Amino acid sequence: MNRIFLTSFSLITGLMFTSCSFSKKTTEKYFAKAKQQQYDMIAVPGVPFNEPGWDSTMKGRVYWSKYLFDKGIAKNIMYSGGSVYSPYYEGEIMALYAIALGIPKEHVFTETKAQHSTENLYYVFLKSKKLGFTKIALATDPFQAKQLRRFAKKKIDPPVDIIPFVIDTLISIQPTMINPVIDYKQAYNKNFVSIKERESLWKRLKGTLGKNIDYNAY
Repeated sequence: MNRIFLTSFSLITGLMFTSCSFSKKTTEKYFAKAKQQQYDMIAVPGVPFNEPGWDSTMKGRVYWSKYLFDKGIAKNIMYSGGSVYSPYYEGEIMALYAIALGIPKEHVFTETKAQHSTENLYYVFLKSKKLGFTKIALATDPFQAKQLRRFAKKKIDPPVDIIPFVIDTLISIQPTMINPVIDYKQAYNKNFVSIKERESLWKRLKGTLGKNIDYNAY
C-alpha cells in the first residue's frame, strides 16, 4: 500500500475533526443518501498538476469518482479545472487518469474554464445541463465539500447533492487501484500564465467566494 497516500489521508482525517471539514459521521450520512441515487453527472473539482505525476489529493478525488462509477452511483463523470497554478488543464489531467483507471472514455467529460472551486461546480452544472444531464452531484474530499455545501444548495437550481469521500472506504479500495502513467503533455497549456500573475489576491479571494463566476460560460 502506498505509504504517502495513507499519510496524506491521515492528514485529511485530522482535518475532519476541525470545523472546516465534515466529520466522519456526516460524510457517511451523505454517502448513505447517495447510495440510494443514480446521478447523470458527477462533478469533480480539479487539483493543480506538477510533473511527473499526480499528488495524493488528485489521486483521492479520481479514485473516489471511479468508485462511484463502479458502484453505479454515477453514470458519467466531469472533471473540472483550468490551468490555474501550473501549465496543465486540471480537468484534462484528471480525465486522462480516470480513463487509464478504467472508466470508459464515453462516460468521461471535462470542463477547463474554472479557476476556483465555486466555478468548478457551477461550470460543470452549466455544461452538464447543456449536454442534457439533469441530476448532478459533487464528489470531492470532506474539506472542500463543506466549503461548497452552501453554494451547492443556494446558488444552483436545482440544488446539487454532495458526496464527500469516506476516508475508510477510500483507503480500503486504494490497493485495488493502479497508479497509471499518462501522457500528461496532452493537457499542456502552451499559453499558461499563473493565476497569481493574472489576478490580484483580492480578486482570487472573490473567486473563491464565487464572485467571479461567468454565468454564461456555457
